Amino acid sequence: MKLTNISTAHPGVGDRLMAPAAARNIDAICDLLQEVAPPKGNALELASGTGEHIARLAALMPGLNWQASDVDASRRASADAHAKDAGLSNLAPAIDLDATAPGWGAKHTGQSLIFLSNLLHLITDVQASTLIAEAATALTRGGRLVVYGPFMRGGELTSDGDISFHQSLKTRDPLIGYKDDFDVMDLMQESGLDMVDVIEMPANNLVLVAEK
Repeated sequence: MKLTNISTAHPGVGDRLMAPAAARNIDAICDLLQEVAPPKGNALELASGTGEHIARLAALMPGLNWQASDVDASRRASADAHAKDAGLSNLAPAIDLDATAPGWGAKHTGQSLIFLSNLLHLITDVQASTLIAEAATALTRGGRLVVYGPFMRGGELTSDGDISFHQSLKTRDPLIGYKDDFDVMDLMQESGLDMVDVIEMPANNLVLVAEK
């Protein structure tokens, strides 16, 4: 699952990478997760990217033990650099985890929270199905899966920007692109999760919250 050609990040100081998308959505995501995340336990972020999100989240939510992950070594190094800057005891070094690969859920059980931001539209339907099923396996009873990003709404793209971006993704790879919100909710429920909430976010994004 190599996404560096689509998911843009720019060099910062040392190993740090800075992602424009992270800068735009970090405040909204932090506010949202403080509302819907469990107050304590283990929290795993899938495809952490630059690590900007998780460093801020770990600082804001000290009751959770945060684990960054990414398949790309440069992104893991960036996450570790941001974590070092934050100096937090509840933020572990990033691990090599491909969220689209079968079998990872059984290796990372006991998660109270699994968070995923801006990934589903960059992977195939099959990969998305695997990711959600594995996340359900990794969650502890009462744990929550929180998925943030752009979605089709009932099979429709609802803004000119979404239409353009979806088409650009399809040009890169016809198997990727926006997922339908109802289809993803169906996948969550088929994996043994109960839907908790669907929340409208800025820039026409959605958050889907499901619980085991």
